[in-house]
Amino acid sequence: MIYEYKGKKPKIAPSAFIADYVTITGDVMIGEESSIWFSTTIRGDLEPTRIGNRVNIQDHSVLHQSEGIPLIIEDNVTVGHKCLLHSCTIRKGALIGMDSTILDGAEIGEGAFIGAGSLVPPGKKIPPGVLAIGRPAKVVRELTEEDKQYMPYLTEGYVKTSREYMEITKEN
Repeated sequence: MIYEYKGKKPKIAPSAFIADYVTITGDVMIGEESSIWFSTTIRGDLEPTRIGNRVNIQDHSVLHQSEGIPLIIEDNVTVGHKCLLHSCTIRKGALIGMDSTILDGAEIGEGAFIGAGSLVPPGKKIPPGVLAIGRPAKVVRELTEEDKQYMPYLTEGYVKTSREYMEITKEN
């Protein structure tokens, strides 16, 4: 379901895939070749939510904001299943592991990985190119070259899968 809220209607690129049972409201922009997977909620009712190109937001995630702090997700980001992103900034090429929570004013650096089940508290800055994990999340190491090669593979995989789902939904 896509809802206008207080005169603001979500803007979704034509090449973006929106799965069934997704709810998107208000001041939300979703970029080219992005995918929003089943049972995700994205609310732009307090502040803007901006989702870049080739971003995948996986099943059962929730995206929202507090007054005065938008939610920004740059290009080529993967957000794992059942994540909560609230008024934070996720820089280009980052990975947010399944069941993680990123809170108000937190910033995840370019290409950083947040391990599954992590909590990034309000205002915490995770530097680029590192793995952070835990509750609260702490940097545990620099990413390896193998880690860095995983993100383009993951991004391409989700773009490909979303194209396949778009074809299926055309047929049905």
